[in-house]
Amino acid sequence: MKLSDFKALTFDVYGTLIDWESGMVAGLKPLTDQMAQPPSRNQLLEAHAFHESTTQAQTPAKRYSDLLATVYRRLAEEWGITVTWDECRTYGASVEHWPAFPDSAEALSYLKDHFKLVVLSNIDNVSFTFSDARLGKPFHAIYTAEDAGSYKPAQRNFDYMLTNLARMGIGKSDILHTAESMFHDHGPANLAGLSNCWIYRRHADTGFGATMTPKDMPRYDLMYHSMADLVEAHKAELSAI
Repeated sequence: MKLSDFKALTFDVYGTLIDWESGMVAGLKPLTDQMAQPPSRNQLLEAHAFHESTTQAQTPAKRYSDLLATVYRRLAEEWGITVTWDECRTYGASVEHWPAFPDSAEALSYLKDHFKLVVLSNIDNVSFTFSDARLGKPFHAIYTAEDAGSYKPAQRNFDYMLTNLARMGIGKSDILHTAESMFHDHGPANLAGLSNCWIYRRHADTGFGATMTPKDMPRYDLMYHSMADLVEAHKAELSAI
């Protein structure tokens, strides 16, 4: 299997293109600064993953900014810290400040000349505008959790994307789903019958960070440690033709 076999790259954004873990750690400092023994980075991310995923399952139509506010309150309660709802909402709006990985924008700028670039993300439309700007607005189509009315790993999100891409003449065999999260993306991509590429951003770390541990490890067709590595692999394919 080669990258050049595909017409479209469908992307998870947060964890793959946007460094949401660093954004979360920075946004939660008003809580962790109050703790005598704050959790380690991975402990913090794992706690966030639990509350985010359980809230998404309970309230699949909740906008992501509102969901993040709820996660902030759940974490404060777990850690014995009193917060106001305004403080929770401030965290809910923090996606605006989450940084892109250093290689993301340049990689997408290159890839958009060779593929249709598509977003399939657990985000709301307003919050995504800030990330889209950081990434250079390279996408040909954007499908959010707010659009689908549910959150990945729900199969509904993939069905929604595939139905819309089919109207553009892009079928399953044309698509390489490109993502970091095994839980949110590669598991449901396997079930949807999509080829998939793991951008293994956490290769130098342990655990699954801000995503839940998958029940069974999904399969993947290609794997790179960064978007820059993916671009270099594609350039190598073209030079060999």
